[in-house]
Amino acid sequence: MPTITFAFKDFQQLLGKKLTMAELEDLLVLYAKAEVENYDKKSGEISVKLDDTNLPYVWCPEGLARFLKGVSGMRKGAARLKVNGSSYKIIVDDSVKKARPFITAFVAKGRKLDDYLLKQLVQMQEKFCEGYGRRRQKVSIGLYSYKRIAFPVHYKAVVPESVRFAPLEFDRKLNLREILQQHPKGRQYGWIIQNFPKYPLLLDDKGEVLSLPPIINSNFTGRLEVGDSELLFEATGTDEESTNLAANIFAQNMSERGFQIHAVAVKYSTRTVTAPEVKTEKARVSPQEVEQLTGLKLKDAEINQLLQRAGYDVEGGYAVVPRYRADIMHPADVIEDVAIAYGFGKIREEPLRSYTIGAKDKSAALINSLRKVVAGAGFQEIFSHILTDKKSLAAAAADAGKEKCVVELENPMSETYSAVRSSLLPGLLDVLSRNKHADYPQKVFEEGIVAARDGSKVREWHSLALVSAHSKADFTEQKQHLSAIFASLGTQFAIRPAEHAAFIRGRAGSIIVDKKILGIIGEISPAVLSRFGIEMPAAALELDLSLLS
Repeated sequence: MPTITFAFKDFQQLLGKKLTMAELEDLLVLYAKAEVENYDKKSGEISVKLDDTNLPYVWCPEGLARFLKGVSGMRKGAARLKVNGSSYKIIVDDSVKKARPFITAFVAKGRKLDDYLLKQLVQMQEKFCEGYGRRRQKVSIGLYSYKRIAFPVHYKAVVPESVRFAPLEFDRKLNLREILQQHPKGRQYGWIIQNFPKYPLLLDDKGEVLSLPPIINSNFTGRLEVGDSELLFEATGTDEESTNLAANIFAQNMSERGFQIHAVAVKYSTRTVTAPEVKTEKARVSPQEVEQLTGLKLKDAEINQLLQRAGYDVEGGYAVVPRYRADIMHPADVIEDVAIAYGFGKIREEPLRSYTIGAKDKSAALINSLRKVVAGAGFQEIFSHILTDKKSLAAAAADAGKEKCVVELENPMSETYSAVRSSLLPGLLDVLSRNKHADYPQKVFEEGIVAARDGSKVREWHSLALVSAHSKADFTEQKQHLSAIFASLGTQFAIRPAEHAAFIRGRAGSIIVDKKILGIIGEISPAVLSRFGIEMPAAALELDLSLLS
């Protein structure tokens, strides 16, 4: 859970109201799913722990004050952002498509950075990139001194040894591969780009390097200093919506800090995008839906007032989602905000109308016993998202020949989460790809729900998957683990030769119990290992546990 630190006096100025600490604590608990973790009266600094990891716009004093202004009735509707036109351009070369395809940017002018504001910008940058940006893989952010940059800026991918520059805190120049090996940030985040033949690079029109995204800025152009009053913000990433969200949040924050925001035209080979993005989404919320989910009988006018307190604009009966929010995926999300603005403590309690006795699902005992068996064999358990994308499934050959069976979301908020996983193997292979720096052997497993379409219906089931990676990983090793699993159940099994795109031909088999195919076992093919950048042999198995219960 993110924890942010800021000056209590500064927060009250952003809020536009003086508060006691007790009043702030009440507001945080009642509305923001947050709590005061520490308050240093001597320094005036306060630390707030936020329990909602899906609202990155409140991971800073500006966003938190903006939110509390609304729910406390001090402001109605969404915060406004004026974006000034400009001639600034970023030219994107097609060479970045494989490594890191998206970029957005804006220029902020008009206020000098002091030490406190600089620290707040850095704090928000780190919180966003580590949390929402998935340790910089999905989104990373760069801030630069505008006065040192010659526009247009160029974003392209280059051979690692072809460019040298001095990264932040270094006086000497290194090539890009050396930066990944020698700079602390390179060693920490190099895994994101090290397997690509070319690395993404940001340069100005004079060829001066701005940064090596998502690793480190230049020690020249990328060093912000107290007194700077003109800044360039950029965000690069693998997901365009998330990258745009970063720019929208920072532009809003900096505007509220007194900066003037100037647009940047991002020129791709086939389109031009003006950043920061100003388009908004709309959601329809009816009194019937509100009553169904919350029990509150509210009129349209009352709902509209609550929506405005929750930070939405209202147009023609629709809630207009602020550009700095990306957590609204369904009208139910908007209705939750209506209930928060109304006050959960004000909602009348309903008496219990039925009584049931809780108990474990019958399959839970089986699943838990198998997890213990696998963990006892030296495997480490992981937990991955149930939502993924077709590309990830294809990379692991998990949907080979089954493209029509993949369950896709009709209106995904992000391409990264546009489909339901049909196999646990992609998640396990992804974990191995991120841990190549760790010692071998590496043995990981996961138990969880997967789903696939069967005609017009969707079938979901519990799956168990194991992957081991080391120099001697092979079919025989995995068969031994499979034998241990079925021995714990007192069940006989057989293996029948089979072909599967994820496995080496002739080194895979179907797992059979009572003439039913329960899963697959085999040695992962070199092609699949290569897609994930895994340099060790790996063997795996996956079982449909619903057929065992």
